[in-house]
Amino acid sequence: MFDPTLLRTFLAVVQTRNFTQAARRLGLRQSTVSQQIRRLEATTGRQLFSRDTHTVALTGDGEALVPLADSILAAHARADSYFAGAQVRGRVRFGASEDFVLSRLPEILRNFRASHPLVDLELTVGLSAILYDAFDARELDLVFAKRRSGQHRGQTVWRERLAWIGGETSRPEPTTPVPLIVYPPPSITRDRAIEALERHDRPWRIVCTSGSLSGLRAAAMAGLGVTAHAHSLIPPGLSEIRGRHRLPDLGEVEFVLLGAEDEPADSPVAALSAAILAAGDRLHRPL
Repeated sequence: MFDPTLLRTFLAVVQTRNFTQAARRLGLRQSTVSQQIRRLEATTGRQLFSRDTHTVALTGDGEALVPLADSILAAHARADSYFAGAQVRGRVRFGASEDFVLSRLPEILRNFRASHPLVDLELTVGLSAILYDAFDARELDLVFAKRRSGQHRGQTVWRERLAWIGGETSRPEPTTPVPLIVYPPPSITRDRAIEALERHDRPWRIVCTSGSLSGLRAAAMAGLGVTAHAHSLIPPGLSEIRGRHRLPDLGEVEFVLLGAEDEPADSPVAALSAAILAAGDRLHRPL
């Protein structure tokens, strides 16, 4: 009933929230993407997206289709892998940002290993900027990380709003310097937080620096201060800080894949890249 090609296009639009970017990712025209979404809506008999000239949002029926599309495409991938004859084999040195290792990434890597048992996966977790440097030094084959504003490297998996987050007692007063919990430099969220505060003439001070998300979470839960983090990836025990605390807007950040652009379609790097792109929505869906 459901054409896998249409489902891949649907998930590309879900992940980018943009028909033009989805078309670029899939190597299609925007008009083709629009046509395929209309065909899928005709198949389901439901409207999947509400859209205008500025925004693309999932309807309730669109939200319901996301996990079903994931399951259908995963089943197709398993069938293709089983009947392909020559299985993908080799090694992938994969670098993943700290931001989402506590979300759906373990599940996706577990499914990848199940579908590609002959691929050796070496995982490195770190700050995005450090992962970029390791990739440029040929120490990593594939990187999944944040991208700085104005950069164009990599393939967009999704855009994410940054939010100020903290524990129950991490509520800075507007009249006092903002206590910051940050990654060490180079860190995209650290820079974004400081730039936003200085742009709004808001005093700040660094109260804790940690190279791991677990460390940031512990400091925030202890009430030491606040930190900037992707909104849909907020760790358990923390929440977004809103209202009277008047913290400045942090804008958006992009999560991208870097390294699969020139890889052969049957390479282990291309296989892992395809698995992440196909399941991109699950990566930032709350647990």
